[in-house]
Amino acid sequence: MISYKKELDSLAKVGRLRKRKIFDEDLLDLASNDYLGLATNKKLFKKAYKRVLRNSYYSPKASILVNGYSTIHKKFEQKLCKINRFEAGIVVGSGFLANISLIESLVRKKDILFIDEQYHASGVLASKLVQGEVVIFNHNDYDHLEKLIIEHRKENSRIVITIEGVYSMYGDIAPKEFNDIANKYDALLIVDEAHSSGVIGKNLLGWYDYWNIVPQYNHIKMGTLGKAYGSYGAYILGSKQIISFLENRAKPIIYSTAPSLFDIALAYENLRYIIKNKNKIVKKIAKYQKIVKDELNIDCYSLIVPIEINDNKKVIEIQQKLIGKGFLIGAIRQPTVKKAILRVIIKLDIKKQKIKKLLKQIKI
Repeated sequence: MISYKKELDSLAKVGRLRKRKIFDEDLLDLASNDYLGLATNKKLFKKAYKRVLRNSYYSPKASILVNGYSTIHKKFEQKLCKINRFEAGIVVGSGFLANISLIESLVRKKDILFIDEQYHASGVLASKLVQGEVVIFNHNDYDHLEKLIIEHRKENSRIVITIEGVYSMYGDIAPKEFNDIANKYDALLIVDEAHSSGVIGKNLLGWYDYWNIVPQYNHIKMGTLGKAYGSYGAYILGSKQIISFLENRAKPIIYSTAPSLFDIALAYENLRYIIKNKNKIVKKIAKYQKIVKDELNIDCYSLIVPIEINDNKKVIEIQQKLIGKGFLIGAIRQPTVKKAILRVIIKLDIKKQKIKKLLKQIKI
């Protein structure tokens, strides 16, 4: 009999065994990536539903390159390109698939991929599939990146740099200098904006917006729809040439069913809402970040607040204690992070008084 019991027992022993769980709906949710609270907006949900009903069919039916591509997909792509100032875009089934699409297809045999050591697991997996060389640089360390580029670059080799706009576990922002290095060495710069789009930047458009960088031919923006955009799926923005290359080489795009029409319609409605209310949202984010600073003396640059515990069992105990007080927060353990952390998401749909109450409980 084939058995995995020993491995499961080992995970349980060190406090790393994961299980699915449906949490009490009465808990205040400070664990999810629904940063702006749009997952509970019924008005926007109904608008998306009506948008899909106006279509002649309601499911994607096939690959986006067969006949699964609809006007709903196209309209959303056009909206993203316009507001983010990119030439072209394409929707993808998930952020995981988007990273596989980009990294596996763009890094060819003679090319070199430079990837941040804290890049998302999907990018790490994709790096195992590339034909070219893979080099890991220290987290957010652009000096280390440049040193490695000088050491490893070869004649006629493309350089691809992958970073995240906001890193999902610790909420830190990638420095602008990565863009300078990409331009200096004529490198492709892939920015995973899963946790930055809708949260940072004067227009809430993420990392490029935050640093006021005008997208160029060597810039690629990947974002997910399951965080601030309150839906499911992903998108990739880049030059017309890059998007055309992905249509022809990216296996998850070619061989997967096109993204759900409803998910894209919902993301479209939520995006329109964010654009319309951006000034109000930006001000509210700043107020909530100040609460974190006042209560915990932690500088919060996004809406992610990491609190290092460094004990797998203790982090679960603290999570359970807070659940007993009505708060749900993340208890993140290895291999997602090196040391166990409490991960608090300061969601905008939760009242300030409740946020303060939670932070005071953590401080105790």
